[in-house]
Amino acid sequence: MKRINLTKLLVMLFMLTLFLPTRLPMTEAQTPPPVTTDPRPRPNPVQTVTSEDVKLEVFFNTIKQGRVGLLRLSGASVTEATLMFREKESPFFWIEDDAFYAFLAIDMDTPARDTHEYTITVQRANALPDVTIVMPLTVTLGGFVRQEFNLAADRTYLMDNELERLEFAKLDGLLTVFTQEKLWGDARFQYPINSDITSPFGAFRVLNGTFETRHTGWDMRAAVGTPIGAMGAGKVVYAGLMDIRGNCVIIDHGYGVFSAYAHLSQIHVTTGQDVVIGQVIGVSGNTGRSNGPHLHWEVAVNDTWVDSVDFMAMWIP
Repeated sequence: MKRINLTKLLVMLFMLTLFLPTRLPMTEAQTPPPVTTDPRPRPNPVQTVTSEDVKLEVFFNTIKQGRVGLLRLSGASVTEATLMFREKESPFFWIEDDAFYAFLAIDMDTPARDTHEYTITVQRANALPDVTIVMPLTVTLGGFVRQEFNLAADRTYLMDNELERLEFAKLDGLLTVFTQEKLWGDARFQYPINSDITSPFGAFRVLNGTFETRHTGWDMRAAVGTPIGAMGAGKVVYAGLMDIRGNCVIIDHGYGVFSAYAHLSQIHVTTGQDVVIGQVIGVSGNTGRSNGPHLHWEVAVNDTWVDSVDFMAMWIP
């Protein structure tokens, strides 16, 4: 049998390792994979209205309850503009080398009818008078379902209207902030985990046969300990414990867009921290008013809870 020179063998093995790919351990600080920009061109407006030198483009015919419509405003003299709907005012935001845009977010409880109106007030340069545009709007039914489920005995104390009111008040204080910057960058938003979407947005829920509430997000199937990624870049405005949502992270993505991730077992970010798209912000769990491990994922636009799945499908400037 031919004898093998041990020294030569070791040298050959060492040289081979130089050409093998190196696998680094995944850590939260590791650079995330490349993100995907939206390749879709801006859709054509379904309606265009002109007043003075101001052009308004509308990208929807009707809007369902709990959904979002997109508006585009252009004109050489336009300096800023606001949108008013049902006594809630939202600013337009400027997209570089493009135009002003605004999200018309419809609350899930907005009555479904064809007699709504929204008002756009445009401020112009060179002491030109403001332009006001009043537009009709049809809001259609959101198709919300009814669900019943039971909480464990040790969590029934969370079926409390006052606890829920206080939590929504706390959330409102966070979501009313309008950051005049596109913090999410040029990347498309992405789902926080690759998993089945289960309980839908807007559902009328009955807990333990007696307590009625609404579902402000979508539930996604996730075993305890599943890493949860940020749906987009932004700044963490809340990272802590809430009564209903349990361990919760809320991210401001700019221009009135927020995302929230609830019932986490662990939180891996802190309030005030900047995050990138896909960064692990915590791991899933079963904390708060929950009847089993899952991720509760929700999106708010202009301080209005909206269907996050529908929002993900929108073309966004």
